[in-house]
Amino acid sequence: MHNLILFVNFTCISIFGGSQTVFDKTQHDFGEIYSYSDRFVDIYLKNNTGDVAYVLSVKKPAEVVYIQRGAMMLKDSSTVLRFQVNPTKKGRFDYEIPVYTSDRNEPTIIRLKGEMKDVPERGNNSFTSCPNFNQQPGDGNPLDFSLTVLTIDEETKKPLEKSSVTILQNGRPIAKWTTKRDGKYTDQIPLGLMYFYASNSDYYPAELGAYVNFKRNFIVLELTKKEVIEDEPFITEIPAQENEIEMIDQPVEENESALLDKLKDILEKEEPVVDSVPSFDEIIPPALAELPSDNFDAKYFNPINIVFVIDVSSSMSQADRLELMKYSLFELSDMLRPEDRIALVSYASNAKVILPSIKGSKKEEIKEAVRGMRAQGLTAGGAGIKLGYKQAKRNFIKNGNNHIIIITDGGFNRTSGDYEKFISKYLKKGITMSVVGIKNNEKAEKSMREAATLGNGRYVPICRLSDAQNNLKQEIRITSFKQH
Repeated sequence: MHNLILFVNFTCISIFGGSQTVFDKTQHDFGEIYSYSDRFVDIYLKNNTGDVAYVLSVKKPAEVVYIQRGAMMLKDSSTVLRFQVNPTKKGRFDYEIPVYTSDRNEPTIIRLKGEMKDVPERGNNSFTSCPNFNQQPGDGNPLDFSLTVLTIDEETKKPLEKSSVTILQNGRPIAKWTTKRDGKYTDQIPLGLMYFYASNSDYYPAELGAYVNFKRNFIVLELTKKEVIEDEPFITEIPAQENEIEMIDQPVEENESALLDKLKDILEKEEPVVDSVPSFDEIIPPALAELPSDNFDAKYFNPINIVFVIDVSSSMSQADRLELMKYSLFELSDMLRPEDRIALVSYASNAKVILPSIKGSKKEEIKEAVRGMRAQGLTAGGAGIKLGYKQAKRNFIKNGNNHIIIITDGGFNRTSGDYEKFISKYLKKGITMSVVGIKNNEKAEKSMREAATLGNGRYVPICRLSDAQNNLKQEIRITSFKQH
């Protein structure tokens, strides 16, 4: 077997100016490849324009396919294009691929070349299958930067060693760190929106959503010390912590399972911080409360046709809100069954269907749609609600539950349409509605509760990571429970 030889020419576009979109490379030589060889390469782009930038289009030949993390790049953030070559005959190949970005009139030319040593068998679907981000990348992201996280005591401001810090990006965990004696941990990490969850055995957990980049590369998490109860013995021996986990070189998807399990263990052990946010667990019917919280068996729960109507206006672009929302949807998607259906509708300046109704078993398609959501624009809530109801009606499940869930951080825009009439109209047709509030204020909560009551549903608060892990799943279980 011949070894696969990779030749990478790192030609950086930054030589044309420091205020443009930077490509980490524009050429890649695959060398000699076979029908069984990996044939993809990652091209990383970083936005140096000082404003939001976009990947507008990619003009590829028929023998090249590609996927991308996202078309929009916030200031100082990055994205990735993964190209896969599928030559149809033996011999040398040399493809030139124009990539158009919003910061320049002329395209950036990506050149992919190599030599195909054999011809794949006819009907070999694995050879021509599209690339995905579950595959191992050829190399790491050269646009990653060094981030430092510091955990401290909220009152004394002293550093806290052996704090566990889980980092989420795009709704999924990408790393888990353990702080050192100085309370710090530093490692390479991608640019962009992040959600940080820090825990320590003697403290309540701390959470923070933040946009991190080369300039904002130092995050401080303040933890509140737990109150000591005099009647209980004081524990002097601190349980051994896990070994520090280095930043992961593999794609996030290949490491999600292990990291999610660790994160769930932490969340289940943590004591909740007492505040004014009502406990969603209080509204669970007694008969349902007798079942294990992860039980979603058909014996007890009807099939459900659920449509999420998701606020992606600019107010949701804050890291904590967007990350909590995505994490909630990822957690729910893992619970759905083949007999369930789910659709996603987004609204900002306008409303659109981002995921037509599909079976709950198609989890990767659901998660891919969630990953692609970006927040920008105004709030056209009425249009989103109307479109959501239409999707629910189109995929109505007889002898099941049909439910709309609005996810937003603010109150409804009452000037955007007569959505209240829609709620009442479709309630008579068997379609109920609940409202999820993402870190909303009291004024917004009032309108959310009113709308949820009108739709014969519930108001579901999500203010921290433990809420995101549980509340949305419990809302679906309450809605579809057979013994109301």
